[in-house]
Amino acid sequence: MELKLSLLLVICLLTGIMATKYDEFTYNGFKRSELYLDGMAEITPNGLTKFDEFTYNGFKRNELYLDGMAEITPNGLLKLTNTTRIQQGHAFHKVKNNSDGNVYSFSTCFVFKMLPEYPDVGGDGLAFVLSPTKGLPGAMPKQYLGLFGSTNNGNSSDHIFAIELDTIFNMEFGDIDNNHVGIDVNGLRSINATPASYFIERIGKFKNLSLISGKPMQVWVDYSNIEKKLNVTISPVGVPKPSHPLLSSFIDLSSLILDTMYIGFSSSTGSMLTSHYVLGWSFKMNGQAAALNLASLPSLPSEKHRRKLTSLILWMALGVVLLITITAFSIAYIIRTKATYAEVLEEWELEHRTQRFSYKDLFKATKGFREENLLGVGGFGRVYKGKLPGSKTEIAVKRMSHDSKQGTREFVGEIVGYSQLRHRNLVQLLGYSRRKGELLLVYEFMSNGSLDKFLYDANKPTSLSWSQRLKIIRGVASGLLYLHEEWEQIVIHRDIKASNVLLDSEMNGKLGDFGLSRLYDHGSDPRTTHVVGTIGYIAPELTKTSRVTTRTDVFAFGVFILEVVCGRRPIMREASLDLHLVDWVWRSWRNEVILDVTDARLEGDYDLGEAELILKIGLLCSHPVPAARPTMRQVMQFLNGDLSLPEIPKDG
Repeated sequence: MELKLSLLLVICLLTGIMATKYDEFTYNGFKRSELYLDGMAEITPNGLTKFDEFTYNGFKRNELYLDGMAEITPNGLLKLTNTTRIQQGHAFHKVKNNSDGNVYSFSTCFVFKMLPEYPDVGGDGLAFVLSPTKGLPGAMPKQYLGLFGSTNNGNSSDHIFAIELDTIFNMEFGDIDNNHVGIDVNGLRSINATPASYFIERIGKFKNLSLISGKPMQVWVDYSNIEKKLNVTISPVGVPKPSHPLLSSFIDLSSLILDTMYIGFSSSTGSMLTSHYVLGWSFKMNGQAAALNLASLPSLPSEKHRRKLTSLILWMALGVVLLITITAFSIAYIIRTKATYAEVLEEWELEHRTQRFSYKDLFKATKGFREENLLGVGGFGRVYKGKLPGSKTEIAVKRMSHDSKQGTREFVGEIVGYSQLRHRNLVQLLGYSRRKGELLLVYEFMSNGSLDKFLYDANKPTSLSWSQRLKIIRGVASGLLYLHEEWEQIVIHRDIKASNVLLDSEMNGKLGDFGLSRLYDHGSDPRTTHVVGTIGYIAPELTKTSRVTTRTDVFAFGVFILEVVCGRRPIMREASLDLHLVDWVWRSWRNEVILDVTDARLEGDYDLGEAELILKIGLLCSHPVPAARPTMRQVMQFLNGDLSLPEIPKDG
C-alpha cells in the first residue's frame, strides 16, 4: 500500500496534477528522502532535524558559526576568548521555531570553564544567547559581554535573550556583585539575578560557587512554553543536576523568539584577561536535552598543566633527596628571592629612570599585595595602599596586566607624559614599574577615597555639606581647565565621573584615573575610532561622530555637577524605566522648580541663589548642542562670578 501511494504521488508531480489527498502532509519524525536540506541541516537517525536537537561532547570545526576570537581547538574545545584584550567571540547554532508563532519549549545544558589570568581577578564573563542573527550588530567587548553596545542596550527590537555568567560588578547595569547568574532580555540590566551557587540535597541549602575558580561547571536552562516558566540550574561538573534551580522566572518569550533563531555563546575581554571555554553542549526542542557524556569531554588546559606540574614536583622531590645540603638550600633561597622581585627593564627605559619604581620596593610597600591593603577592585585590576620603605610616603598602587609585545614603549611614554602633569586638583601619577606581563602604576594616596562613596554609600555616617560639594566642583573644574588649556598639550580625560574624583584628607577633590585619556598638541584635530567612557556621561554627538573634543569632556563635567548637587546617579530608575539625570533636571528647570532636585540630605542648608547658579552651569555644560557648551575657562569665570551666566532657554 505504501509503495502504491508513493508511485501515485510521483506520477502526480511529474504530470503537474495534484490530487486533493496530497495537498497536505504530516511528519511524525523525518526520513532522509523527504526534505530538501541545505546549510547545517540534517536528519538524525531517530527522525529529528538537527534544528530540533543536537549533542556535542566536544566540537568540530564545521559544526558552529564562529566569529571574533572564537575558535575550536584541535582537541575539541570551544574557546570563546584568548589572551587578546578588549575583543569578543561568538559561537552560534541555527534553530527553527514553530512557524505559527507559538514558541516551542526548549531545554539545553552545557559545561563551561573560566580560566582567569590572575587567580582571584576575573575578566568579563560568558553568556548563553538566543539571537535572531548569527552576528550581533553593534555589540561591544568588556562589560557588554559581546551582546550589546552603548547604542542598542535595552532596545526591545533586539530580540535577544541571554543567561549571563558575569564576573565583573558593573553599577551601570545594576549588577548585584561580581559573581552572579542573571536572566537578560534585550539588555544587560538583568530581570532576575542571584549570586552563583548550587543546591545541595543532603543539607537542603545552596552553596556558593566561584565562576572564576578555574573548575568546570554545568548549566541547565529549561523553558516551558505551557507554564511560561524559565529555570536556570548550575552545579560543579560531577554533581548531578540539583532538584532546585538557581533562578526561576515566569517569562513569556513569544514576542522575543522569531521563527528562525541562533543559539550559542558570547564572551568578551577587557583589561583583565579570562579565557572562556565550552566543553560540551546539548539542546532539544519540546523535551529534555540529552545528558552530556562527561567522561568523553575534551581535556582542559589546566589539567595538562597540572599533570606536567605533578611530574616536575616528583623530579624536584627526588633531586632534593639526593642533593639536600646547605648549599642547595642557599641556592634555592637566592633563586626564589630573585623570582619574587624579578622585573622587566629594557634599555630604552633608562631615560625614564626618575619615574621608574623598583618592584621590590612596591612589593614591600604593600606588604606583598596583601588583601588587608586592598583599596578597590575594578575592570582595570586591583588597587593597593602602600607605604614606601625609607621615606614612609603613602601611595596607591594600581596593579594591572599589560601585553609587553603590544606598544609597551609608547604606553610607558604616555605614562611618563601624564606624570609630568602638576596641578593641585589632579591625582599625581608618581611613576610605574614593570614585571613580566604586569604593569604597576604608582599614585599619591588619597585618604578619603572616591567621591561616589560619599554620595551613594549608605554606610557613610555623614553626608557632604553644601560648602564641601561646591569646593569639590570648583576643584575639578580647575583641574580640567589645566588639562584643556594650561598644560603644554591638550589632555582630554574622556571619563569624568564621581568615582574618578578622589578626596584627600581635607576633602579637596582631585580628578584621577587617566586610563582613557588622550594627549593632543594644541591646534590638532583629535579623533578616535570608537566610543569610550561611562554610560550617562557620554556626550550625544560621540555616538554619531566618535570625535572627542574638549566639549565632550565639558558635557561629562556638566553631568558630574548635577550628580554632586542632586546626589543621584546619571541614570536613574523611575517607574521601571531608565531616566537620564540631565533630562530630569531640564524638566525641573522648565517647570520652574529647579531647586526641588537638590540632594534631600542637604536639608535645605545652602544658599538658594548659589545652588540655582550651580545647577544652571551643569545644564549649560550638558547642553545637547556642543557649540552651546562653555569652555572650562568660561566655567571657572561663572563659578568665580567674573562672567555672567547666559540665559538658558526653557526648551533646552
